[in-house]
Amino acid sequence: MVELAAYSTGALVREMSSGLVRIALECEKTPAHNTGGERRRTALVEEPTWRAYCNGRKCGYAVRRECGAEEWRLLRAVEPVSVGAGVVPDGGAGEGDLMYMRARFERVVGSRDSEAFYMINPDGNGGPELSIYLLRV
Repeated sequence: MVELAAYSTGALVREMSSGLVRIALECEKTPAHNTGGERRRTALVEEPTWRAYCNGRKCGYAVRRECGAEEWRLLRAVEPVSVGAGVVPDGGAGEGDLMYMRARFERVVGSRDSEAFYMINPDGNGGPELSIYLLRV
């Protein structure tokens, strides 16, 4: 799971209401490490921290983290939804309601240092409304 730590859900919703949204996550290229005589680089989606950009503007950072019990509870709650957006009520935890968007994404691997995820519109019209780029620079 990658969390856009410094970017609010409200700001993302405002960007999406204006049309196309492109999120670029950049991480530093580090030297490959040796594992038993083989030089290996961390898989791109396994990088721990990223600089985050939304529609070309820096919007903070993102971090990779493991799903905890609360995240799994929320994922199970939206599991029956195949495509759409909505709100999961707070449930008394005091953190507020959670907005979610569920969609199908196409993954395109450019190289071991670049991947893209394009949201696929269920009606088949137009291009992707949301694109997420992972780049190692």
